[in-house]
Amino acid sequence: MDLEISEPIDFSSGDHQHLVRKAADSNIQTGPSHSTSLPSSEPQRTHEEPHSKTRERLDSYVVQISEDTTPEVSSSLGNLFSDSSVRRAFIIKVFLILSAQLVLTGAIISVFIFWKGLRAWVLMNAWFTYAIFPAFFVVLIVLACCGNLRRQVPVNYILLGLFTMLQGLLLGAVSVFYNAEEVLWATAATALVTLSLTLFALQTKWDFTMLNGMLFVLLFILIIYGTLLLFIHAYWLHLLYAGLGTVLFSLYLVMDVQLMVGGRHHHSDLHPEEYIFAALNIYLDIINLFLFILQLTGLAR
Repeated sequence: MDLEISEPIDFSSGDHQHLVRKAADSNIQTGPSHSTSLPSSEPQRTHEEPHSKTRERLDSYVVQISEDTTPEVSSSLGNLFSDSSVRRAFIIKVFLILSAQLVLTGAIISVFIFWKGLRAWVLMNAWFTYAIFPAFFVVLIVLACCGNLRRQVPVNYILLGLFTMLQGLLLGAVSVFYNAEEVLWATAATALVTLSLTLFALQTKWDFTMLNGMLFVLLFILIIYGTLLLFIHAYWLHLLYAGLGTVLFSLYLVMDVQLMVGGRHHHSDLHPEEYIFAALNIYLDIINLFLFILQLTGLAR
């Protein structure tokens, strides 16, 4: 069987298997003809020469081994952040979106705190808080589960803006149960802790992204603990709950910042188009941290 180099063959598509089967079938068919002895007469020998040449042409197949390999899609996706400019643009975009969210949330909370008429109305109408909860969780589930929507502009910005407004309304409804001074102290403490933990996450050599599974288990335990406290009114249990929640979401904040930064960390698989998802994670960490610090402030006073 002769091999000739002509047209390229894609081995990943399975074309070579068809050629191998064709070659094997041809060898089986031509095998007996090679084993039989032919008469030694000269005319027959000359008569069969064209047939043998035709058989040789039938037994020749074309195989080309190319140096070009199929593109490694997985490796290219994994190295999307290899360019420092791409990662820098991603981080700047996330922090700009996060800053806009925090400013909008703070403005909404300020309205609830300093507008006495609205404050009294919220205290008298508990249905307002319960009506916001379903819409809040629906938008949160859409942003968390629908990857195509949170990558599609401007739908992702609209959903994130709606989510931020609903979160601000919920925080405003919660803040009316505290004094304005307590809310301001909690806001200042949250800003200080957030800034310190962000700088720590950017500078430390410890990899907090590997704690994702453990933090999820602790979050599940904290939810169960908080559910039990709805029926148990004990000061020290509530103080312990607020302290554990503050520590847990501080660790979540460090982990999510390292996930956004990526680089040398073990789990840094965010896509460059996932800036909405990264901003949402860090925003939720800061909001939950604020709520637990607010509880600590209220319990301490």
